[in-house]
Amino acid sequence: MPKLTFAKAIRAALEHKLETDPAVLLLGQDIADPYGGAFRITRGLSARFPDRVVNTPISEAGTVAIAAGMALRGLKPVVEMMFGDFIALAADQLVNHAAKFAWMYNGAVRVPLVIRAPMGGRRGYGPTHSQSLERMFFGTPGLRILAPTHRHDPAALLAAAIDDPNPSLYIEGKTLYPLEVAPPQPPFSAVSPWSSSSSSSSIVASLPFPAVVLTNAPGASADLTVVTYGPMLPIVERAMAAAFAEDEVTCEIVAPSQIAPLDLAPIAESVARTGRLLVAEEGPGSWGWGAEVIAQIAEQHGDKLRARPRRVAALDLPVPTARPLEDLVLPGTGDIRKAIEQLLLDS
Repeated sequence: MPKLTFAKAIRAALEHKLETDPAVLLLGQDIADPYGGAFRITRGLSARFPDRVVNTPISEAGTVAIAAGMALRGLKPVVEMMFGDFIALAADQLVNHAAKFAWMYNGAVRVPLVIRAPMGGRRGYGPTHSQSLERMFFGTPGLRILAPTHRHDPAALLAAAIDDPNPSLYIEGKTLYPLEVAPPQPPFSAVSPWSSSSSSSSIVASLPFPAVVLTNAPGASADLTVVTYGPMLPIVERAMAAAFAEDEVTCEIVAPSQIAPLDLAPIAESVARTGRLLVAEEGPGSWGWGAEVIAQIAEQHGDKLRARPRRVAALDLPVPTARPLEDLVLPGTGDIRKAIEQLLLDS
């Protein structure tokens, strides 16, 4: 039986929503046949739904503005950014409009809008096609940011985001597309998943966007907690599998599917068990997601820490096109192994 890849899961979710919900429509550059989008996610859908899979002009700001208007009128538009980097062109429409309307009108209007954004590097695409620009939108009230992995259920998460009456930014790590959506492989096993309850507002309602918690120490106390999201999860898994095989280092890996607003509970529970925290992200470390995770843990659960938290991230440089240079800028398994050694030595 053919394996269900991350890319196929996303396509299946889009096809299912188009089949079952007449309010859903897809917008984006070259998403109609024969191209089917830069990563071929929507190939074949325009043949089945010619009026609801719509090619748009090369204007990300205009497309998101139109989509926000459609959402205000009761439709459920899903916008595909050809590359996640281009979302910077639509920042005003997201930050100052789509994310604000429900607040400005006291919940009388809602904006059920999803922006799909292929993010990240390791494909040799260069400085303007390899960034992790979700970092630009952290801390934007009213905007949900999702970053599922092959260990989550990306189809169910996308379907839930489409049905959510609030705007969502749905991050798709490019390197995840070919990976099979499947449970973790030995030496890892899954701990009971968590459900997000991060919202403090009735406008941004809580939805079941769980964090995946993996461990290579079932039934025992792990040496450390590693927190990551999106395309960094396979890299973290490889690094921690090697650390287990070579040095018998045990860990718990916490991978939230909703990275903003952040539900700290699964991270805090893991840190309470291990006493050590390492955060890994593909974007630059300065002013990053990892810094916020560490700050919240230190503020709220600092008494549980036995060592100074560490973080692994990209260098504060544009992502190069040449693959050897790209590998130097982006964090890899070696960086994670080094951080683990430092973390264990600190305690």
